[in-house]
Amino acid sequence: MKIKYLAALAITFCSSTSWAIDPFVVKDIRVDGIQRTEAGTVFSYLPVKVGDTLDDEKAAAAIKALYATGFFKDVRLESDNGILLVVVEERPSIAQINIVGAKEFEKSKLKDGLKQAGLTESRIFDRSMLERAEQELKQQYISRGRYAVKITTTTTPLERNRVALDFNIDEGEVAKIRKINIVGSNAFKDKELLSQFTLRTPGLLTWFTKDDQYSKQKLGGDLESLRSYYLNRGYLELSIDSTQVSITPDMQDIYITINITEGANYSVSEVKLAGEMLLPEEEIRKLIKIAPGEVFAREKLTESVKLITDRLGNDGYAFANVNAAPEIDKEKRQVGFTFFIDPGRRVYVRRINVTGNDRTRDEVIRREMRQFEGGWYSTAKIAQSKMRVDRLNFFNAVNLETPAVPGVSDQIDINIDVKEKPTGAVMFGAGYAQQQGLLLSASVSQDNIFGSGKNINIQVNNGNINKTYSLSFTDPYFTKDGISAGYDLYSRTLNTNMLSGVAPLNTITMGTGVRLGIPVNENDTISAGLGLEQTTINSIGTVTRYQQFIDQYGRITINVPVTLSWARDGRDSAIWTTSGTTHRVSGEAGIPGGDLNYYKASYALKWFFPISRDFTLMLHGEGGIGNGYNGQHGLPFFKNFFAGGNASVRGYYISSLGPHDSLGRALGGNKRVVGSAELMFPLPGMKNDRTVRLSTFLDAGTVFGPGGDPSRSSQEGMRYSTGLAVMWISPMGPLKVSLAQPLNSHPGDNIQRFQFQFGQQF
Repeated sequence: MKIKYLAALAITFCSSTSWAIDPFVVKDIRVDGIQRTEAGTVFSYLPVKVGDTLDDEKAAAAIKALYATGFFKDVRLESDNGILLVVVEERPSIAQINIVGAKEFEKSKLKDGLKQAGLTESRIFDRSMLERAEQELKQQYISRGRYAVKITTTTTPLERNRVALDFNIDEGEVAKIRKINIVGSNAFKDKELLSQFTLRTPGLLTWFTKDDQYSKQKLGGDLESLRSYYLNRGYLELSIDSTQVSITPDMQDIYITINITEGANYSVSEVKLAGEMLLPEEEIRKLIKIAPGEVFAREKLTESVKLITDRLGNDGYAFANVNAAPEIDKEKRQVGFTFFIDPGRRVYVRRINVTGNDRTRDEVIRREMRQFEGGWYSTAKIAQSKMRVDRLNFFNAVNLETPAVPGVSDQIDINIDVKEKPTGAVMFGAGYAQQQGLLLSASVSQDNIFGSGKNINIQVNNGNINKTYSLSFTDPYFTKDGISAGYDLYSRTLNTNMLSGVAPLNTITMGTGVRLGIPVNENDTISAGLGLEQTTINSIGTVTRYQQFIDQYGRITINVPVTLSWARDGRDSAIWTTSGTTHRVSGEAGIPGGDLNYYKASYALKWFFPISRDFTLMLHGEGGIGNGYNGQHGLPFFKNFFAGGNASVRGYYISSLGPHDSLGRALGGNKRVVGSAELMFPLPGMKNDRTVRLSTFLDAGTVFGPGGDPSRSSQEGMRYSTGLAVMWISPMGPLKVSLAQPLNSHPGDNIQRFQFQFGQQF
């Protein structure tokens, strides 16, 4: 038997080799050494077939092809009387992967990372991939500040040419930033400069913000913040010379050193305009935020360029170019700017194309557009159009593009692509509110009937205190001008007998109404409504005021309420609000034609102010007043204002503040004042989760009005409370929990420090 061993590397890379093979015609091919791999798999990769003449070149190609599969760690070719014998030694497969000691990451996520690196169960084991996987795991831990992590990998052979991989991880302690030094700062104190940084040394809140852990990305952002701080205060020549990040030998403490050169402080000497001035110079200068004599500020310069560009864009000059060229006088430490304006050609909108709306009609989207076909391009109108389509809440995504029309230099198209989402819901649910007990609810709603944008809602809510059955229909475009019209049919039952400290009352109100909404502008809406309702008083306990009302009007009253309201919504988001305000002025009056002649008016304001990237301050104020007119004495008691509880002054029982009867039960009143200051922030470790939000608050409020027991007048004053709250939009429904401490409670007040709501809107 004649056997020749062919060395793959020698055949492949050597021009002359001592491992020559006498060419022969392959009569048959056999494979030896395979355990898991099918022979057909080897044949499919082998570039030699029966009947081929095997020579040195083809033998080298065959060995190279089989090595390239990654299945084998050794390949040999042997010949015996025209039979080609392929002898292979398979690489082992990975039978199992075990991870021990991982606490920082979930094991499933670490295994996903190993899979991306090529290591997963049932795959071929490759030691080079194992080394890369170890490095990848280390990088994951280093990204979390665990520089001292140690990873030990053990490979255990198993039967049937398999291996088990054991990753033993010693995570070590998280390295903390112990000091940040800024070398070269003379104009400002280090404390003032470091306040601009996200990275910081360990403090009160860093246990969940993780800002005391080094991050290259965060440091890059902080350096840009440092640069902006100086440039906005006149230091035009600021230079960040170098940064050094060092870690102690025990991998526990990190020190950051930043070397800067401040340069001179510059003021603005003059501001000039040049180029093609399509707008009056006076109007352009009003858009420029820098002025001679002021200290130079880069943010004002950037804002000025943007304002001019946007202003030209609103007149159709979509491709306007505005450059502010500096003229620096180092001796006088002054800088002048010339704004060069090139408006380009005026651009028109040729066509608006809507795609992706499989269910929603084109007209529903087009009527929200504030940019029209054939009109001048307007940056503001296009942005407003996208926002209005997004506010429809019919789509998961709204993408808007403005491509130029091919072959034309002064026209663009607007392409709106939407992704539909379900707008109908059939819901059955249950919830629990501490004051109302078990709540059963069912609703059928469709916000976009047949793609028309119209809304219908059928709702049933069942609670021990409030029961509501309602049917509503709304047409948001009852007229082409955007006036909305709505119709309501409802039945409401109020039963306060189960509320401790609240005067017993059981009423049933059935009614119907129509309403109109008139948009004043993009954020303001005026609404008006007319209704007809019947209220039946079933029981009132022993309250004198209630009995006096029944003596005058009877147990069944007919009311013709007229409502009028104005609302302004300037929030940046309705779910996760960080800035903006909301205003609402509303009024209700029972007009002649019904049994009741009364009025109620209220005003509510919410102001959201971003303190930092994660913290938002919300200030809320609300006031209301009501009374009778046309001979009616006072506000009907079932129209009274109430305060106390999760929705007003936390820490006090629901609706328990204000006037009380001789038994200490709250009666409500015709005047209400409520206010709060609330600092909101994300849950520690869940900054990107928009379903959970924590807050600390200070609440104040009460209800005033006639009819209370004079001996209990001390209970009619303002009440204050402070505490913590959590709001969670859970899969089972909204949850709101608060823990409050009353600050000035009086004897007889109904205190309730822990309060929660679940399964209700808030």
